[in-house]
Formats: sequence, C-alpha cells, structure tokens
Amino acid sequence: MNTTEEKFDYSKAVAELEQIAAKVEDPQTSLDDIGDLVKRSKELIEKCRAYLRSVRESIEEQEN
Repeated sequence: MNTTEEKFDYSKAVAELEQIAAKVEDPQTSLDDIGDLVKRSKELIEKCRAYLRSVRESIEEQEN
C-alpha cells in the first residue's frame, strides 16, 4: 500500500459524499456548483473503491 492510500480516511470521504448529496438535492444550489460537486464526488468514489479493493486484497492475502 502506498502512502496516499495509508492516509486516506474512508469515513471522512463517506461523510463528504453525504454532504455533497445534500447540497445537490438543495434547490438553492446552482448548476455550476452541482457540476463541481459531481466532479468531486466522482473523485471520492474512485478513492473509496480503490481503498476497499486494497482492504479486500489484504484480507484475502491473510486468509491464504
């Protein structure tokens, strides 16, 4: 695992995704802001998936 993965905080990423979802659902949020929020959410989702893959691989290695 590289240092960026070790420093990744899954819980904070999920919390940020929840905040983004609330902002996107808010009718006061502008379309420009929604575009930025969607871009950020894609980045977070990609990092979460990579983190979960690395955790799964680590568990599978320990089982073997």
